[in-house]
Amino acid sequence: MKNILVLHGPNLNLLGQREPDVYGHVTLSEINEKLKKIAHAGGANLQHFQSNAEAELVERVQRSRQDGTDFIIINPAAFTHTSVAIRDALAAVAIPFIEVHISNVFAREAFRKESYFSDIAVGVISGLGVTGYELAVQYALQQPDRS
Repeated sequence: MKNILVLHGPNLNLLGQREPDVYGHVTLSEINEKLKKIAHAGGANLQHFQSNAEAELVERVQRSRQDGTDFIIINPAAFTHTSVAIRDALAAVAIPFIEVHISNVFAREAFRKESYFSDIAVGVISGLGVTGYELAVQYALQQPDRS
């Protein structure tokens, strides 16, 4: 059975309350529950993890190397533009991943256009709201298991 890991970066725990005009009204738990249903319907397991701390995200990525994770979906949030450490962890585990952003980062502030992840990601989904996560899970379901 395929194992998908969804990682959520800083401040995403505030979805539904934080800047709803940019990020919408859906909460992180609602997103995670919907993604689990999509994964389960596709015959996969889905785990999710959110942290505001870079080190915790790095450690979770590193654990994915041994826990059977076949595919990673990550919304690095603000770490998109600053975290060489998370990038290096993703490169080290060599698990394919998709970078997801709820808002269209290219229609926002100039600094948001720079990503430390996009060049090593399988793909990037930006600006489709929470549907971007769902599309990433659907893509992951189509990919072969790593085992």
